[in-house]
Amino acid sequence: MADTTPKLNLPFILPAQAQKHVTHNEALLALDTLVQLTIAGELTGPPQTPAEGEAFLVGWPATGEWAGKEGMVASLQDGSWSFHRPTIGCRAWFTGSSEMKVLAEDGWRSVLPDHGLFETVGINAQGDATNRLALSSPASLFNHAGGGHQLKINKESAADTASLLFQTGFTGRAEIGLAGSDALSIKVSDGITWRTGLSLDAAGRVFRPHQPVMRAYRTGTTMSPPDGQFSGFTAFGINQGGFSLGTAAPAGGNSIVVPAAGLYLACLQIRVSASSGHIATLMVNGAQTALELAGPAGSSGTQTVTGVIELSADDDLTLRHDGTAELSLVGGGTQLSLVLL
Repeated sequence: MADTTPKLNLPFILPAQAQKHVTHNEALLALDTLVQLTIAGELTGPPQTPAEGEAFLVGWPATGEWAGKEGMVASLQDGSWSFHRPTIGCRAWFTGSSEMKVLAEDGWRSVLPDHGLFETVGINAQGDATNRLALSSPASLFNHAGGGHQLKINKESAADTASLLFQTGFTGRAEIGLAGSDALSIKVSDGITWRTGLSLDAAGRVFRPHQPVMRAYRTGTTMSPPDGQFSGFTAFGINQGGFSLGTAAPAGGNSIVVPAAGLYLACLQIRVSASSGHIATLMVNGAQTALELAGPAGSSGTQTVTGVIELSADDDLTLRHDGTAELSLVGGGTQLSLVLL
């Protein structure tokens, strides 16, 4: 049986050994140094005023009392230096650099090296095969090193995605980036369906594919709505953003149902074939006047009025006709256009 342990070289108490406490205390002092090892610094010779129990890594070339002890851990114990040879895999906290290091074949290495390859990294979170870098924190800071800072998100091809995804309860609600093309887009979702609110192509052109925009007209040749009657529209020339045809109007056609609240630029056009005095009024929910066109007796031709009106979601838009007139419907002669501002 050997006199010391194979790993830490701690002395055994041998059979019939005198002064057993000396051997036992020597082993305890070695454990006190090597367990949860803390290195105060790397020196080639003893410091001027070391503290009891303080440990140092002996550097090259060692001098004085430390001569020949290069690579060992020197610890001041009972006023004299004790030396211990650390083994491969030993970990120590280096107070000078505030680093945890491990002893490898080529020397002491930082547990987290300046350069290295990691399969996953988690900061207060667990990385996985998809989210290989995971962070759980109230905030994160990407600061400049020099004059500025860039966050780069690269994709392989135009059909792939490079974006920032915003979630609620880990369900996607908004996305900004290059999603399936090289156009910069801002998308939103109700948790099921995604819709593009804004996109910019490579030429800098701006598109709002779900912005409420419409042009509605009445099909046919002519109509002569009775005095005081309401009429509507039968078809859309343009319909973007969710407009729909609503209830039937007494003088034909259907109301226009507004998809979203906001300020709208509205343009009402009627084409008069003959009139004995006629007023066409764009009505909101059959009660509120939005726009008004008045044509005197004997007037004919195209009349147009434009204005900004405030509408609410699900408002019904119809035309009220006062007086008598024959209105041409050919080529969209009577039509209403709306654009959400």
